[in-house]
Amino acid sequence: MIYNILEYLEESEKKYPQKTVFADEKNSISYARLKQNAQRIGTQILLNTNNTTKNPIVVFVDRNIESLVSFMGVAYSGNFYVPIDIQMPKLRIELILQTLNPIATVVLKNDLDFAKSVAPHLLSLVYEEVIQEGIDENLLGVVRRKAIDRDPLYATFTSGSTGIPKGVITCHQSVIDMTDVLVSTFGFNESNVFGNQNPFYFDASIKDIYCTLKTGGTMHLIPKSAFLFQANLIEFLNKNKIDSILWSAAAIALVANSNTFETNKPQYLSKVMFSGEVMHNKVLNYWRKSLPETLFVNLYGPTEITSVCTYYKIEKPFADDEVLPIGISFKNTEILLLNSENKPVSGNEIGEICVRGCCLALGYYNNPEKTSEAFCQNPLNPHYPEAIYRTGDLARFNEHGEIMFLSRKDNQVKHMGQRVELGEIEILINSLEKIDASFCFYDHDKQKIVSIFQGKEADNKYILNEIKDRIPKFMFPNIIIKLDELPYNLNGKIDRTLLKEKYKNKSIG
Repeated sequence: MIYNILEYLEESEKKYPQKTVFADEKNSISYARLKQNAQRIGTQILLNTNNTTKNPIVVFVDRNIESLVSFMGVAYSGNFYVPIDIQMPKLRIELILQTLNPIATVVLKNDLDFAKSVAPHLLSLVYEEVIQEGIDENLLGVVRRKAIDRDPLYATFTSGSTGIPKGVITCHQSVIDMTDVLVSTFGFNESNVFGNQNPFYFDASIKDIYCTLKTGGTMHLIPKSAFLFQANLIEFLNKNKIDSILWSAAAIALVANSNTFETNKPQYLSKVMFSGEVMHNKVLNYWRKSLPETLFVNLYGPTEITSVCTYYKIEKPFADDEVLPIGISFKNTEILLLNSENKPVSGNEIGEICVRGCCLALGYYNNPEKTSEAFCQNPLNPHYPEAIYRTGDLARFNEHGEIMFLSRKDNQVKHMGQRVELGEIEILINSLEKIDASFCFYDHDKQKIVSIFQGKEADNKYILNEIKDRIPKFMFPNIIIKLDELPYNLNGKIDRTLLKEKYKNKSIG
């Protein structure tokens, strides 16, 4: 049993000291150099903060290996890292820093002026300078001996309903649990080469980072430019012999919508996993037809349960308009579907996805009110304290006992006297051949269902003709808006909040 994610790094460094662990467009780093530089950063953090531990340290991140080294350095100091994208709006960064009140930041020399502009009084440790300093093994050893697996490892920020971002704080134990079940369930080992797509400020990136460190594998950071020019993406995957990807569903869809495999195909991909948004079978079938020998896995899980809690291996055919299960829970995690009376669902009944297990985050940083709302006592256990996380997602069990995601709780509306699941309409429209992506929501003032879509060859008439025989008329969208391109947020998901604001302000429609 291990208690600290640094044990992954240290064990792999013993076995493969000179092997490349991370590589970006410009550089690569070995396990031995990663450990050394991380220990140098950890030492300097402690020396410059009076040996303070268990406090937030901001890492201004980009798609580079220095960000990953900094994460490990913060972990060596006994503090927890908070990745912040240097291209994030300044106001959002300032709101995050107000919530955190961090003790320091690790920043590249080129980004130092930016760091000073958003946090002028914050201690800034310049990456290029601190990795030239010495390692105090005694100091690091003292910190390590006091550490436990429930100590925080990182915090990532999600959108808050009040406009103030919420910092989800996750401990070593939860990441260890996630990593161990991913590796054992899908057979990752030292020969695997991961292709990282998810940004480091997005919690989905922890899956390939820590699977790499545990197994002694290698992870390549796929440059943003590769997703702008799809031919370059496939060339990058093949050049680096990438065999495993854990991408957002949006990135998978981008490849399919561009018909990328018509000219070239990935030669080495053996495992393709996706999460973040609902994966539409129209997109998945394009990938499966092009890569028939590849394992495809649907992963589900919010940030608050350490990125993943269920999985579904796709091993049978699905029609384009069918819904893909999110599957079954990983080991050491239980999924509860609770109805409005906080009782387990029965039969085909719909319930809220609630999660219990050590995958649960510690809560929201400096936000006890929101923490108590989402991380609450298990209503099925009145006998002793036991937290569950209420996801706000609705689902049901299918005839095989697999979980079928339906929609968010706020996506269930009463329309024309009928209960309507907006997610069901969205899934249907996304299954249509000429649709690239779509988003449905409800205009409560006008009492109308609104659908916004992207698709060059599609129009309103096409959508209504295609859905007329598939859903009741009361579920038809009343307002249909076509956009040349749907906006995506920093997490790679359709920016639903922005679209609703534009609709409300009448800047679209």
